[in-house]
Amino acid sequence: MQKMAELLGLRDECEEGTVGAPALAGSCLADNRLNLDVYPDGCRRFLQLFKEQQGEVVQVEFLRLSSNDCLLDTTLGSLPHLKHLKSLVLKGGLARDEFGSYQHGSLTSLPPDFGDLRCLTHLDLSFNRLSTLPSCILHLPSLRVLLVSHNSLMTLPEDFGSLSKLTFFSAMKNQLKDLPQSIGELSLLQDLDLSENALELLPEEVGNLHNCTELDLSGNRLLSIPESLEQKSLHNVINSCMSSGSFTVTSEGCRVVLACGIHFYFPPGAASDPVRIHFRSLTPDPQWVKLRHHDVLLSRVLELQPHGVQFQQEVQIWMPYISPQTPHQNEVVVRTFSGQSWNDLKTRVKQKRKSKKCVAHCCVLHFSWFLVVSRLVQNECKVPAEGTLLFSSVDPNIKVIFPPGVTKEPRSVKLQDSTVDFLKPVRIQLPLPPGVTGLNLDRSRLHILHGDLEGQTWNDITSEVVLEFTHLYAVFEVTHFSWYWLWYTTKTYIGGIAKKVYERLRLYQVNFIALQRKRDPEQVLLQCVPKHKVDPVLKKLQDRYRGPEPSDMVEMFEGEQFFAAFERGISIDMDRPDCVDGRLSFIFYSHLKNMKEIYVTSPVDRKGQAVKGQVSFYRGAVPESIPEDASRRRKGPDSLWLATLPIKLPKEGDVTVEAECPDTVLYEKKECSFSLFFLTQQLKPRDENPGPLYGFSFPPLNLGNAETGYLTQANLLSIARRVGADWQSIGLNLGLTYQQIERIGYNNREDLNKQILDMLFSWAQQNSEDPDCVRKLITAMKESGRQDIADEVEAIIELGRQKYSESIRRLGLEQESSTEDSAIAMM
Repeated sequence: MQKMAELLGLRDECEEGTVGAPALAGSCLADNRLNLDVYPDGCRRFLQLFKEQQGEVVQVEFLRLSSNDCLLDTTLGSLPHLKHLKSLVLKGGLARDEFGSYQHGSLTSLPPDFGDLRCLTHLDLSFNRLSTLPSCILHLPSLRVLLVSHNSLMTLPEDFGSLSKLTFFSAMKNQLKDLPQSIGELSLLQDLDLSENALELLPEEVGNLHNCTELDLSGNRLLSIPESLEQKSLHNVINSCMSSGSFTVTSEGCRVVLACGIHFYFPPGAASDPVRIHFRSLTPDPQWVKLRHHDVLLSRVLELQPHGVQFQQEVQIWMPYISPQTPHQNEVVVRTFSGQSWNDLKTRVKQKRKSKKCVAHCCVLHFSWFLVVSRLVQNECKVPAEGTLLFSSVDPNIKVIFPPGVTKEPRSVKLQDSTVDFLKPVRIQLPLPPGVTGLNLDRSRLHILHGDLEGQTWNDITSEVVLEFTHLYAVFEVTHFSWYWLWYTTKTYIGGIAKKVYERLRLYQVNFIALQRKRDPEQVLLQCVPKHKVDPVLKKLQDRYRGPEPSDMVEMFEGEQFFAAFERGISIDMDRPDCVDGRLSFIFYSHLKNMKEIYVTSPVDRKGQAVKGQVSFYRGAVPESIPEDASRRRKGPDSLWLATLPIKLPKEGDVTVEAECPDTVLYEKKECSFSLFFLTQQLKPRDENPGPLYGFSFPPLNLGNAETGYLTQANLLSIARRVGADWQSIGLNLGLTYQQIERIGYNNREDLNKQILDMLFSWAQQNSEDPDCVRKLITAMKESGRQDIADEVEAIIELGRQKYSESIRRLGLEQESSTEDSAIAMM
């Protein structure tokens, strides 16, 4: 207790600025390094050191400070005195607000004499509030590494190329719209990261970056790359070409990163002549997805063209995939089509450090279709004439013993090989079932089953093999590899039972979900979910959707087709590519979402009454590897039915929109006019003022314009429900001042919902006349790390465009109807 009191007393002395403070601050100074970003009062410690030990501080070469510190502005004035400084880190994001969100640093500029730091080679200003790059940075003659990611930079200075020694520059997660032409003067630049910006065009001078080995342009709005960059094909350049669907590879080689995360490396000399590579990311379909027994699909299908193109050196591919549920019992491989058959490539897997995503890496000499699957572990060994042992890596108790003379020539053998024959019998060791030992074993109950290549039939071969028992194992001899299964049961005839059990091992228990959007009941979400994922999925969707309870559990095979049919007065667009005979087609893959969101209509007049319809799910084609009996049992009109769930379309004119508070419900009426076709979820209130929301009252809002669709008050309410603790960051990125944010928080303290609504509607009122306000809202959500909300807003706007186009067609105003209308459509 006395020691604790002494420490507390020392802390109090430090806070009061007494003689203990310099001693405590001085302990942070280690040789020529000063790391103060780990202290909440790091700037105060620096100022104390600079005052008391200035002679030592000016010799510091490496300095780290947090830009979240309230004394940062005072500290910046002292930094130009550190003439020997080589590395300076002034990063934000090291503090959290009261809601747990990371805060950007307060750094907005640097003092003019900051350019006097002649020795500075490394400068990190990430996660701050820089809107322009301070001009003093351009006067740092030794600067080699510059990081300004996660700021608000709109452009770079025209003379940015004056940083002639720069080798690394990162401006990720800013708002850059263009680049200065002088960027081509950075002749020593090796690594340039401009990802997650708003770039639409690149200057031709980018092609002058001859030493650049990595150029990341992902997450921008680029429609093309300059000819200078494409022709020179910078060595190891990283591009994002998803918008164009193709890229060019020359003999110099390159790196390419697609927006979906797929990564290619073409080594120098891989292509002797320039070749244009076209790529597509395809939805899984039995035409491309070839699964074997117990295989699980983990990725979309990648198609690379031209098919069959041969490279002089191996091309490396990294494909992201969904992590399997049983990583130790299965292995992940990349499967490709070689022109005649599907083969598994030698694959290495790893997990990215930053995103924690799983990636499968393989090397190929040709281009075709590629996909990532999880399969049973295939252990392999080289069998010489002298014999050897092969163990299972999943269960070391499973062992294959190859005696001497089993083969004349050395050969590679896999544990799963089914077409290998041997000169001598091979001994297989399998562990006895749990609870059974060689002491209490009843030999009449133990059976060895042999299966055919497709696992459709299982025969009892116990009496045909030499079977031995030890205390823990059963050992028998075979002359060829096949499917073997050890059973311990009281049944006399088990062939039929084994067939059913094996079939069950490959089945997945699933439930069907049919939910309607709360703000637009005509928008229906259909999903097939494995039973263990039902509750998490429903919890995630409950804020935006409502609907009946999930269907009863049914069983499906991996890769099995099923259909969704809307019945009893509800219909869909029959022209959809995934619509077959009026029904939506699905392919079930256990690790994928198996989800579609569509719009439904009704031929029934809804002016007087609601339409109570339903959606029914039916089996389709079964995978080729499924036994014939399983397929035969599903023939006939009744056996194809899986489940039925109710769908209700409300009476035309009445829509119920739930506000954030569960007890508050707003009843509004849709406007039945031309605008109904293209104003996305356009809601017109019965009164001019729809009533108070959490104590607030706002006039009707329409953000956007007619051709792209409006964001209405109902849309903003839906957005507000999902903002949560990020409202302050979103407000700042929307352009509200820090003082406005503080005032909103103070006026609505202890009520997060009111804070969010006040912030969002205050911004909406200020920007209701701005035609670009919707794009600004989407950008602010992305900058605040809320990609989910940004995607939702973009979906609303896209739906508005579709409804607008449909309305134009219905009224005969399509592009071909008149010259005037065509001119309008082209605007």
